[in-house]
Amino acid sequence: MTRLLAAALTVVAAALLAVGAAFGVVALLEATPDQPNTPLITYGTAGGER
Repeated sequence: MTRLLAAALTVVAAALLAVGAAFGVVALLEATPDQPNTPLITYGTAGGER
């Protein structure tokens, strides 16, 4: 009975660890990095040209 209890606790601990790791990965993937709001390419505007 002791081995069965140890196996069951190991399975539960592994499942909780896997769920925690999954939530951590999802949280990291959804985090938006700080990006500057500056354009990489700028076009000069000519006075009367189209």
